[in-house]
Amino acid sequence: MRRSFFTLLFAPLFFLACSPNNVTTDNSLQRYFDSAGVQGSFGFFDNGQGHFTIYNLSRFRDSLYQPGATFDILQSLIGIQTGAVKDDSSTLINVPIMPGQNTPAPLGQPPSVTLGQCFRDTSPAGRSGFVQLASRLGKDTLKKWIDSLRYGNQQIGRDTAGFWFDNSLKINSDEQLGLLKKLYFDQLPFYQRPQLIVRRMMSGESNSNYQLRYKIARGTKEDGHAIGWVMGWVEENKHPYFFVVNLESADPQKDLGTAGLSIARGILQQLGFFQGKK
Repeated sequence: MRRSFFTLLFAPLFFLACSPNNVTTDNSLQRYFDSAGVQGSFGFFDNGQGHFTIYNLSRFRDSLYQPGATFDILQSLIGIQTGAVKDDSSTLINVPIMPGQNTPAPLGQPPSVTLGQCFRDTSPAGRSGFVQLASRLGKDTLKKWIDSLRYGNQQIGRDTAGFWFDNSLKINSDEQLGLLKKLYFDQLPFYQRPQLIVRRMMSGESNSNYQLRYKIARGTKEDGHAIGWVMGWVEENKHPYFFVVNLESADPQKDLGTAGLSIARGILQQLGFFQGKK
């Protein structure tokens, strides 16, 4: 049986009991997925109240999918913790020039981008940067951390070059939600500095009413379906609320990043966010 964020996630680091009193299953949220033409699940955790709102509970809790670029969160933490990279301004070399970066590299030198740029880039360029980082870290170091954190199914395959995209490593939405919560509160087994830097790298927006931070990822299932993630937190009046959108489409070309972010925004707005009243 898969362990659950509701019961025992990343033991012994975190424990949270689930009962009928702290979980609301809201299947009315299906309309957001239907409108986007996708299948999926949504999980939301109100940290202050200790309450979950879930759509499609079985998929959220029991179905595992490749993490895709959400694995950048863990790999960045490992890289900064071990000194493979100093911070988000560290250069990851031997990667393509990213979209919008029109200045060529000096003659004889490879183009380069930073860890922070790769983290926020959902194109193949961002993925290439993390393949480069994985090569620096090495398979043994990555496996050590994956095992110690009990991350997903803990299977990384034979090749360090993008195993988080090849359907060997898989994770469920429940565990993703737990990872976000611990990252926010510096509860992961890393120094405080790496966790602060990774939080800072999350894409987002802020104004006087709210702060939204998120990570977007996409990948491909064994059956060819596109799989996507949008996961992060919204903060109002200094109170964090965590969410995970997992979505799937039979169309391998579908823009799941845009669809997932639209779903997240729509549901959060329905739950009363973005007005500074939470």
